[in-house]
Amino acid sequence: MTVQATLAKLIGKSIGFVLQKIFHRGSSYPGAIALKLDPSILKTLSKDYEIIVITGTNGKTLTTALTVQILERAFGKVLTNPTGANMIQGITSTFLAAKPNKNGKNFAVLEIDEASLPKITQYITPSLFVFTNIFRDQMDRYGEIYTTYELILKGAGNAPKATILMNGDSPLFASKEVVNPVKYYGFNHQIGKEQLAHYNTEGVLCPNCHHILHYKMITYANLGDYYCPNCHFKRPKLDYQLTELTEMTNEASSFIIDEIPLKIEVGGLYNIYNALAAASIAEHYGVEADKIQAGLAYDEKVFGRQEKFKLADKTCTLILVKNPVGTNQVLEMIALSPFPFTLVSLLNANYADGIDTSWIWDANYELVNQMNVPLIITSGDRHAEMARRYRVAIDNQEKISEVPKAFEQLIKKIKAAPTSHVYILATYTAMLQLRSDLASHGYIKGGM
Repeated sequence: MTVQATLAKLIGKSIGFVLQKIFHRGSSYPGAIALKLDPSILKTLSKDYEIIVITGTNGKTLTTALTVQILERAFGKVLTNPTGANMIQGITSTFLAAKPNKNGKNFAVLEIDEASLPKITQYITPSLFVFTNIFRDQMDRYGEIYTTYELILKGAGNAPKATILMNGDSPLFASKEVVNPVKYYGFNHQIGKEQLAHYNTEGVLCPNCHHILHYKMITYANLGDYYCPNCHFKRPKLDYQLTELTEMTNEASSFIIDEIPLKIEVGGLYNIYNALAAASIAEHYGVEADKIQAGLAYDEKVFGRQEKFKLADKTCTLILVKNPVGTNQVLEMIALSPFPFTLVSLLNANYADGIDTSWIWDANYELVNQMNVPLIITSGDRHAEMARRYRVAIDNQEKISEVPKAFEQLIKKIKAAPTSHVYILATYTAMLQLRSDLASHGYIKGGM
């Protein structure tokens, strides 16, 4: 290790120690300082790790958490970035805080931002990339879905010997030849039925002849068993597959993957995809079925992903939303609830959220008309815009109440809500701010 790298590592670790011990929180700051002292420090820190990179629009954080839970049962402690610090400063901070296993292989399972992947893989050498999905998200940062795919392919191309484990149900992921070896996971749980995706769905044109793709099965959006009726393009053969969806509720799901019966303690079809990705990673590394079952069944909510807390007599569930497809999946999931609930929507427009909030007009908030929701509360920096979207979407506009982003007013309104259950849908910075405020007032532990 060079003198420059040694100094960067020492100072970065020291800053991280102080932040954790005194302020009880993690941060990307140690990584940012270490990178200024040695721009190549990440290469030094990561060289002894078997690295798994998880990237894509939706599902990175939960897929990462589930994968860690499984692999730790098979291989011991796994290094990861659990708070979603998924750009190069955060990844560097993660390795600075690492305590390598003295015996056995050192695994690192990293959630990495799509736009940051090409830069980060100049300094780390993953063994496995996992592509979850690509949907329209933060147009100001990523552009169209094809641009995003080019970014993550460029990132994977920096480690051409690494296998890419792709969501085989996404037509985009089969649209280009790649330099890496590839495996696919997907759903194969329904008898084929000829159908088309919804007219407002992106990514449904054949990359060869540009005809509209047909489907034998659709899970949601443009995901499913697709084929082009005009040429040879179709879904590739699946290496790992879900063959039965046994039960799906607003809080849990049961299913079978490669003859292994599994259950997860979070609701929604989109989260079954996350579990399928995690199980596929485990199978790729030869993990036994019982360890996969135990890892997926572990009930520790990832922050902001169906995380529960109490406000007086209210049971609140906090869920991150950030783009139309993800929001639609959340709305369909909460619609499964067997009880009435209050719906809170927190909308911010900071850089990490995407400054363009027009995406809310493509999300299907009209679904709320089918739910037992006596009160809708909008808050956050763009509470008025969110309220306007609901006024267009729902039949009874008297249900809508706007609350400025002041924490005390929002909490007071939630505590006075007419239901015992409350769903809070929040964009990224709104979720972080709410969690920080909840922690400072003693409602939850930790701000991150």
